[in-house]
Amino acid sequence: FGRPIGQFQGVKHKCARMLIELEKARAVVWDAARASDDPADESGFAAGVAAVIAPDAALRCARDCIQVLGGIGFTWEHESGLYLRRASTLRVLLGPAKDWAGSVATLALDGVRRAVEVELDEDTEPLRNRIRAEVAELAAIEDNTARFARMGDEGWVFPHLPKPWGKAASPMEQVLILQELRAAKVKGPQLAIGAWVVPSLVTYGTPEQQERFLAPTLRGEMAWCQLFSEPGAGSDLASLQMKAERVEGGWKLTGQKIWTSVARQAEWAICIARSSTEPKKHDGITYFIVDMKSEGVDVRPLRELTGEAMFNEVFLDGVFVPDDRVVGEVGQGWKVARNTLSNERVQLSSGSGLGAGVKELLNFFGSRDLDPVRRAELGEYLCEGQAIDLLGLRLTLKQISGHEPGAEASVRKLLGVQFNQQVADFIWESQGAVAALEDMTGATGLWARYMLFSRSMTIYGGTTEVQLNVIAERMLGLPRDPEPGR
Repeated sequence: FGRPIGQFQGVKHKCARMLIELEKARAVVWDAARASDDPADESGFAAGVAAVIAPDAALRCARDCIQVLGGIGFTWEHESGLYLRRASTLRVLLGPAKDWAGSVATLALDGVRRAVEVELDEDTEPLRNRIRAEVAELAAIEDNTARFARMGDEGWVFPHLPKPWGKAASPMEQVLILQELRAAKVKGPQLAIGAWVVPSLVTYGTPEQQERFLAPTLRGEMAWCQLFSEPGAGSDLASLQMKAERVEGGWKLTGQKIWTSVARQAEWAICIARSSTEPKKHDGITYFIVDMKSEGVDVRPLRELTGEAMFNEVFLDGVFVPDDRVVGEVGQGWKVARNTLSNERVQLSSGSGLGAGVKELLNFFGSRDLDPVRRAELGEYLCEGQAIDLLGLRLTLKQISGHEPGAEASVRKLLGVQFNQQVADFIWESQGAVAALEDMTGATGLWARYMLFSRSMTIYGGTTEVQLNVIAERMLGLPRDPEPGR
């Protein structure tokens, strides 16, 4: 067809899905092997999860491999057939996945779970004891505002960042801090969009910008929104058209942004606009800090399919931004934006608190009598949730050992939001006919909202299709999509 077969999205996405299945299988088989010396219930749980996910992953990958290869994959001399025969045989010998899923659900409903946490060596105990003592001081502060201020000022909010904004903590120390904060039930400030702003200002902000914006943001005292997406530039963000015109002392921004969360509450915004016309669309973009109280800022709520209005349209009509609120170099804002987007996607992949997961599954079904079919369905979701958690654990262990994150980060992000969607749909449907009542003061209303809102989760943090492209191109080395018109 005039270009490499791997450049077609139909092939590219199929290969990316194969890699996703492989990473899940690796994670659960690894954990089942680790669990072999653990108590019988725990090792049985881990083995059950592996028996559900790994054989089916092998079978799907073998089948899809033949499909991608086309006619040559169907010939006797090609080895792809050997993998299909082997995967099919293993699946049959192990027994149906639904039977294993049912056993996992039974164990989980009886209170058996296999904790997914980093097991650290004894030589980390002195460091843990020091952190525990410092966390105890935080826990003793009853006033939230005072505790948030101390956590922000002492680097607890983002311990991996350099001092004074973080603790310059190693991956090992970050794990210990997280574990001790959770054990002591110490919660920090909810930064929302500020969590994506902080790393970009630390990396690219001037000392004056850092001094003015970082400390109050880390304390939870400053609310932010993100003016990135436009009606014609969502997933293809570099196609943005908002104009930044040079004027005396700064810039005037004119254009429209869309899908902006908490724009009505935010005091400040990070914004990217086109400050010059360049042949390459990623060039000529500048990154600004915008005062949301500025003259010319018009925020209009967008009512979503949930009936609520978390997102907004924001119109900027000649909004003045002084030179000292340009972050990074003029015309090089795409670098800063990429930093922000990478932190956004890491944050979403670690759990945004907006979706439903394993905890909600067990809470909902724990008191219900389940027939074998529904029990097997529940087990399949529990296995999926366990695999996603294990991918996160493997990612953490890689970072502790000094290795760069591999496929697990992108795979876990994509699987995580899809899992939130699937769980919300499953629980909503499992209510039966009462789900149609949508009592907004009761459980049916709650689950209706979860089900409806979850549709946005595979869009706003990077669409599923874009994430599949990222996995295929960066992890598998497949050719990038052709430029429009080619």
